[in-house]
Amino acid sequence: MNQVEFEQEAREAVKEATKLGYLRQNSVDSVTGKNDGTNLGPGSPNLHFHQHTSDDISVRLVLKGGGCENVGAQFSLPNTKLEADRDLDGCRKVILEAVHQAQGKGCGPGVLGVCIGGDRASGYEFSKREFLRRLDDQNPDPKLDELEQDILKTANELGIGPMGFGGKTTLLGVKIGAANRVPASYFVSVSYMCWAFRRHGVTLARDGKITDWLY
Repeated sequence: MNQVEFEQEAREAVKEATKLGYLRQNSVDSVTGKNDGTNLGPGSPNLHFHQHTSDDISVRLVLKGGGCENVGAQFSLPNTKLEADRDLDGCRKVILEAVHQAQGKGCGPGVLGVCIGGDRASGYEFSKREFLRRLDDQNPDPKLDELEQDILKTANELGIGPMGFGGKTTLLGVKIGAANRVPASYFVSVSYMCWAFRRHGVTLARDGKITDWLY
């Protein structure tokens, strides 16, 4: 499949969906503040292509608003204020600090996507890729699986609750991945997704027909 043609089709689909009211007019020029009502512009929509050798094509869509985007966080370990060292316990501390800082904002309860490692740019991208996982899946890495379950349990015991009004449901899920890093850096990038978790995914055959729904 030609990626240039696919991007052109995707942009036209976004424009048409916005015109029909399926997508709210939610993309503005960062210099002028102007909203042309199309949802098109530099970086909007944001597309990522990953080549593979199988015959089918998987297409995934994530619709992420500003509310949840505003409460994302990135930490550099060690963090002396939080007594967080360069280990999984230190990662645990800063991830929970991100939850505490959010205080239910971001249309909570939410889902965390986390990347341990990477650089400042790739870490955030990797953390958002975790949102493509299913809520009921299990991390194949036993240590990360244990960390996911621990953070979910602990966060829901903080009393923050939906929208910060108190309660036992602060998070609906925690998904953590790890990426290699350079020895001098140890970043932990935390992305937040609102409870609505607006996403969809399909598998396409070579002729473009849908053969399976991923979510």
